[in-house]
Amino acid sequence: MATATKAKPKIRIQPLEDRVVILPDEETETMRGGLYIPDTAKEKPTQGEVIAVGPGRVEKGARVPVDLKVGDRVIYGKYSGTPFTTEGDEVIIIKASDVLAKLG
Repeated sequence: MATATKAKPKIRIQPLEDRVVILPDEETETMRGGLYIPDTAKEKPTQGEVIAVGPGRVEKGARVPVDLKVGDRVIYGKYSGTPFTTEGDEVIIIKASDVLAKLG
């Protein structure tokens, strides 16, 4: 049985300053004791893949680059960032300081 994977969105978006755009991981369908868990009761994902990175913030006249790059897998705060939906894909625009860790 093959599992469906979500293709990377074809969104052209360039975040400003020290913001990054993250494609959240899909929540897998889970059954607990034979009961279906509706979308409204599922936890928000806290992991995802960086699909765009801003140039960095300006501090004292010099640009401070962002430590993340496109393709990094990251963990971020559950309620941080701004969700944005375009062409059926939902992404999160988040400040780089709200990213908790890189995976792998």
